[in-house]
Amino acid sequence: MAAVAEGSPAASAQAASAAAAKEAEYRKDVQKLVDLLSKLNPAAKEFVPSSAAATPRKGLSADAPVFYYGPIGGRNGGIAGYPGADAGYIGYQQRMRRNFVDNERRNVYINHGRRRTNERARRADREESIRRTVYVSELDHTVTEERLAEIFANCGQVVDCRICGDPHSVMRFAFIEFSGEEGARAALNLGGTMLGFYPVRVLPSKTAILPVNPKFLPATEDEKEMVIRTVYCTNIDKKVTQLDVKSFFEELCGEVSRLRLLGDNVHSTRIAFVEFVNAEGAIQALNCSGMILGTLPVRVSPSKTPVKPRLNRVVSN
Repeated sequence: MAAVAEGSPAASAQAASAAAAKEAEYRKDVQKLVDLLSKLNPAAKEFVPSSAAATPRKGLSADAPVFYYGPIGGRNGGIAGYPGADAGYIGYQQRMRRNFVDNERRNVYINHGRRRTNERARRADREESIRRTVYVSELDHTVTEERLAEIFANCGQVVDCRICGDPHSVMRFAFIEFSGEEGARAALNLGGTMLGFYPVRVLPSKTAILPVNPKFLPATEDEKEMVIRTVYCTNIDKKVTQLDVKSFFEELCGEVSRLRLLGDNVHSTRIAFVEFVNAEGAIQALNCSGMILGTLPVRVSPSKTPVKPRLNRVVSN
């Protein structure tokens, strides 16, 4: 076969044919790549090998080791990854929970025991006070607490004396407490004694006298003198003002030096402590029981506590 001379028309045609073959093969490869890429899901996330992935800032990697912070060297093991580590941690939690429950239960028992002890002490004091108290009924309205205490003092030392009931009714009654049970037993012999116009009945009491709050009792000689000039007024109409009460007693008894009107919307009536300038005014006020003040008859009795002045509150900045 004869060689094709360089630069001849045949050589040029052969070179052009080879270039066209290469171009066709290149286009065929590109088309295969386009067809392959067209079959992929455009919404799929890019795959990144774990070795090339960056460590996240929040949280640990899935391959990070797990550490156990429980007691080391425990009975069931102390470090995660060794046999019994999970059981040791669960046992530690159970012991802590059991100790907490035991402590709470112990505190409940202690507080309950203290309350029961205090209740027993109060009940014992109340029962002992009842044994030292007598109940006196059928009292004449002219009998005062001072007079009643003076009569029963012959039986023993009188600790307290309270007259209750309507002052204008024979159904008034009283409670007298002695310093000892002997005085209460001796007082039972005074049943049938004439006090005023009626014979009184004396029986063992079933209740104790509610004590007056000690902080309200007179603490000085001046306060004791104030008590002599003070009366306790109850069953006051709720519509009556403090000025009305003062005008009522000043018109009938004398000048009032201090007055305290107490009550709220919960109670149907109000009470008042009225202090007079002179003791004669307080004595005269006792005769005002049953008189109408507003729309109700008031009840007046000697006060056991003075009318203490109100303390001005200090306003802090």
